[in-house]
Amino acid sequence: MNNPSIAKYAACALVMALAMFGAANARAQNLVIGGKNFTEQLILSDMTAQYLRAKGYDTELKNGLGTTLMRSALESGQLDIVWDYTGTALIVYNHIEDKLDPEQIYDKVKELDAPRGLAWLNESELNNTYAFAMPKKLADQYGINSLQDLANRINADDKEGGKPHLMGVDYEFASRPDGLGPMQELYGFKLERGEVKQMDPGLVYTALKNEQLFVGLTYASDGRIKGFDLKLLDDDKGYFAAYKATPVVRQDILDKNPKLAGQLNELAAKIDTAKMTELNKRVDIDQEPVGKVAADFLKESGLI
Repeated sequence: MNNPSIAKYAACALVMALAMFGAANARAQNLVIGGKNFTEQLILSDMTAQYLRAKGYDTELKNGLGTTLMRSALESGQLDIVWDYTGTALIVYNHIEDKLDPEQIYDKVKELDAPRGLAWLNESELNNTYAFAMPKKLADQYGINSLQDLANRINADDKEGGKPHLMGVDYEFASRPDGLGPMQELYGFKLERGEVKQMDPGLVYTALKNEQLFVGLTYASDGRIKGFDLKLLDDDKGYFAAYKATPVVRQDILDKNPKLAGQLNELAAKIDTAKMTELNKRVDIDQEPVGKVAADFLKESGLI
């Protein structure tokens, strides 16, 4: 290659090729974000996709999945990032039913998933655990703020021959070994068979709203808690495991994207139970689109 103009052209082409290669590698690879098939997960996954897109990543959203399907897709590499719950990982994926405090649960699932190539990042303050709720007007009338208050009220009424205290629970909770029976034993009360109504989970909220139930099993961050003016009762003896929402990412994805962990931790730090309850309400009760609710949160939080 003795022609100076050809040599100059070749050198320029090489510089341009290297620049394009560098730019391509500077931009993060396509990230596939998964989510489960209920409102909170639709919001979290959509929020994450929008947030990372604003950070310069290419994102693909695959939500609406069942719990075990999402987990399998993450383990097999079909998904890169999901939001999951510490209690779900402990009990459903790892079949551990030991009573652990929230920090122990997080440490345990993080430890168990590391050899599988899955990294649990910083947990958020969103705890979508099981909870019992009452119509707020009824709870305030009887001065019931906690499960112990509920137990005391039931016991006092039973001694006085009061009316039945109808409790709505789903079919699984009524019979499983870490469900209603042990909870009653811990808090020291006993409902008669006719006082426990086994129902579809969604119907519990409607029955509480209409004051057809005295108390019902719910989820702590469900939008209907606020939308239907229900009052969550404090689990003052810590019966229910923590279900802290946490970004879970394949370790090889973190290795290829050094800033990703810090960015997702920044997002997790902005999310808590009260905020998510409001977001869930906007979708479930106010019928706002998931994408808009997620975008509004990101903007109001200063994340985009």
